[in-house]
Amino acid sequence: MPSSSALDNNKKLEVNYRVEGGCLGPVGHTYIDNFCEYAQQHIENNRANFISLNIMPRHDKSIPEMQFKVLSKKVSHAQAEKYLSIFGQNLDDFESELIDQITLLIKNYAEEFIK
Repeated sequence: MPSSSALDNNKKLEVNYRVEGGCLGPVGHTYIDNFCEYAQQHIENNRANFISLNIMPRHDKSIPEMQFKVLSKKVSHAQAEKYLSIFGQNLDDFESELIDQITLLIKNYAEEFIK
């Protein structure tokens, strides 16, 4: 397994995860931008040596919920999976952990900021 500590940011797998306002309830669209900033600050990325994670609002449903890039070029789900396998990682596991974290952050954010 290659050393992941020496990767430049542009060589990391960039994961853009888009969150829809509806996840925050009926008026979630008014909170989604702030939630994404909150989530970006509070999310734990245990794979930061080789994954750059961006949490952003999904205002346009024609844009995919999750998108991958390496060297600023879009890569497919299969290519992202192959990239992570180099580091002994599994994309499905990463996605599952990410969704679990986002779900918890939504709950925490709603309790703290949405009354």
